[in-house]
Amino acid sequence: MTTLDILSNGRLRAGFGLGWSADEFEAAGANQKARGARADEFLAALKTIWSEDPVEFRGEYFTVPRSIIAKPVQKPHPPIYLAAYAPAALKRAARSANGWMPVGIPLDGTAAMITQLRQFAKDAGRDPQSLEVIVGANLSILPHSLGPDRPLFAGSEEQVMNDIQAVKKLGASEIFFIMFPERGIKDLLAAMERSRRFA
Repeated sequence: MTTLDILSNGRLRAGFGLGWSADEFEAAGANQKARGARADEFLAALKTIWSEDPVEFRGEYFTVPRSIIAKPVQKPHPPIYLAAYAPAALKRAARSANGWMPVGIPLDGTAAMITQLRQFAKDAGRDPQSLEVIVGANLSILPHSLGPDRPLFAGSEEQVMNDIQAVKKLGASEIFFIMFPERGIKDLLAAMERSRRFA
């Protein structure tokens, strides 16, 4: 990531999630119940790597022996965004990250969690408005409208545009589209071209 930040002249933004799939934790030999503690520690280790020279970090899960490691262009470090859904994870984002990165949360839930995030940031002694909200949109543009129980960012172009405007009103500074093409690269390129209308 540091190399990317250097090569891009300070354009890296780092997004992390804690994981949710029990099968993936089992395959990695990791304890799913310890993921919160591991996240706290990897954030501390990463910030140490990015800001101290020489670097030395010793924790329960991660160790960095005394080392000289290249530093990113951005100071004190590139912005960090966390996907978070549980209250404890949202507190972590409010306390330790530059912003929150939700995906797949209905509009009402997003609004409530933004309010929660801002309060957690205030409780942690941070400026609540300094935290960015960058929303991931599982984009599904259809030739017809969907009913009231449709997922956010799914339906006709007009419905998707209305969702984008609604999320912006909640305070999101950015929306990124996640696409699931059904017929390969041509389908993906066509979906990307359609999505340009929402910029």
